[in-house]
Amino acid sequence: MADDPYLAPARNIPLHRATFAPDVVLVPLLSVLLLLSAWQKWLPIDITEAWGFATGAVCVWLVTKENIWNWPIGLANNLFFATLFWNARLYADFGLQWVYFGFGIWGWWVWMHGGKDHSPLKVSRATRVEWLVITVFIVLGTWGLREILLKVNGSAPFLDALTTVICLAAQYLLCRKKIENWWLWITADLIYVPLYASKNLPLTSVLYAGFIVLCILGIMRWKKELPG
Repeated sequence: MADDPYLAPARNIPLHRATFAPDVVLVPLLSVLLLLSAWQKWLPIDITEAWGFATGAVCVWLVTKENIWNWPIGLANNLFFATLFWNARLYADFGLQWVYFGFGIWGWWVWMHGGKDHSPLKVSRATRVEWLVITVFIVLGTWGLREILLKVNGSAPFLDALTTVICLAAQYLLCRKKIENWWLWITADLIYVPLYASKNLPLTSVLYAGFIVLCILGIMRWKKELPG
């Protein structure tokens, strides 16, 4: 079982030193409760937004644990959010879901076979060259995408463009298992929370606030996997 690529990396922690992590229960439980509330109409929650919340929360939680099952769940999450963002006229975010879908397939393969001799990929840091390319991409990409969104009457062209480009850079780093991906996700999420709240997507806004907490958890967990 220790070599199963579909399980989070084993750290060989002695049983008497094992600690209970609250997120192991809280994230799946809250996701199930939310779906049940939407299905039974206990809360005024759109079922598509509820599915987006549930799959997104579970996906990011699994990423913090380096569990490869985050990828198929993430693909489902892309489909739910593509529908949600189209209806909200956040066209860049809608398009971003399909880019994520392609990244998801690639990242799934890289995590399993992108290491030395096609072994599972390990956590590492981004190089200076990667950061230089990412910085240029964010500046030019935001400017170019904003011009496009202005022409198609996007509802928040600059913020939509900026967060889209940041997320693309973060997703690339995530696929390459670079620990800095978490800092870019946090940056984007800090913008997304008020943006989605202003677009009458309160649940999605709460979800992205929760993502910030999971990103911090991811940083702490991934640091333990960095080579000394």
